[in-house]
Amino acid sequence: MRFLEPSLISLDVEAKNAEEAIRAAGRLLVDSGAAKNSYIEAMLASYREKGPYFVLAPRIALPHAKAEDGVNEASVSFVRLKQPIEFGHAHNDPVELVFALGSSSSEEHITLLRKLTTLLNNPANVEAMKQAATPDEVSALLAKAEA
Repeated sequence: MRFLEPSLISLDVEAKNAEEAIRAAGRLLVDSGAAKNSYIEAMLASYREKGPYFVLAPRIALPHAKAEDGVNEASVSFVRLKQPIEFGHAHNDPVELVFALGSSSSEEHITLLRKLTTLLNNPANVEAMKQAATPDEVSALLAKAEA
């Protein structure tokens, strides 16, 4: 399971719209070998079909798709957008923090979601993720939060 390792983190990413933001977060999963390109397309298709249901909290999106859509290994990537973007959510737009979630079973999905929710439920952690200067700083924050 790969959870927000430095190679899965990209800060101050420029994206013009929600689809570019989802693609950037998905690309980190693909580049790390945790998912196939088809997984990015599946996340985009899910967004187009179901709308911004995964914008779960103010400024935070968790795009994902089904395991059979190309997940090789359970993983979570993180993209901090340079400029917040409208995803079309009535209450939680604009989105600034995008976490792509790839799990190969519903059990893993719940485990990753629980880990992420625990992290993001603390406003100090969210603020630290908005302020971090490097991916290593984000990873250090996670290690501290999990301790």
